[in-house]
Amino acid sequence: MSDISHDGTPGRTGPGGLRQLRRLAGKLPGGVELFHLGLDGSIVLADRNGARELGPERDFLRFIDDGQFAHYLVGDAATSPERPSNATVKLGVVGPRSAFTPHAHGGEHFVLSLGHAACGLYDPARGQVVEVPLVPGLMIRIPEMMPHSFANRGSAPLTILAANTGYGIDHEDYAITAQEAERRSAAAAPATATATATGNGPLNTVTLPGTDYRTLAAALRDIENVQRIRGTGTTTVRERLAARLRRAASALEVSP
Repeated sequence: MSDISHDGTPGRTGPGGLRQLRRLAGKLPGGVELFHLGLDGSIVLADRNGARELGPERDFLRFIDDGQFAHYLVGDAATSPERPSNATVKLGVVGPRSAFTPHAHGGEHFVLSLGHAACGLYDPARGQVVEVPLVPGLMIRIPEMMPHSFANRGSAPLTILAANTGYGIDHEDYAITAQEAERRSAAAAPATATATATGNGPLNTVTLPGTDYRTLAAALRDIENVQRIRGTGTTTVRERLAARLRRAASALEVSP
């Protein structure tokens, strides 16, 4: 079964998914790819040349934080409004009982969870953090620049499918953390004062004009505080039972 190794990288998968895709590989037309997303966080890729498990050495990039990984399906890490692919779509592997640093994206964001996750969202109308538990098969849409966090509540690696409009991981507006929002807010203040004193237009110190970075930073700090108090959350007895039944059903499906 897959696991997270001592250095945080995805581990090996069980043989079922690999055997299943090897049987199907020879039937695929050129250019077609199949992915088996294991309940243990493993990802197996098959094309007409065969099947293999995706590994961190050549297939994964760092995904916002250390110990989290992404594999691009559409676009790449350098996608941006200046180098567009319209959107990026990637598979992500989130470590057991771990969470991303709260952040906001420059574009809208879709996440399909294949396990037990939690999404913390800042609701500006109510001025509070809302936590949304996710179970396998739930997909959430998050508008652009909405402060949020994402956590794996389970004890196994979690596979997610994430799509972002316009931005890849390497772009400075892909994931704006509280620390970065505070830096931009501090940089914008003297730039505005200078522009007012000289009569020149605003200086280009931030990349998303019109964003109140001070307010964004405060909202992200609120999410951080909630995350610090509540942790990643845990799975319920029902969810753990459902996970065991789901693993049993998956084992039947991939049996010879």
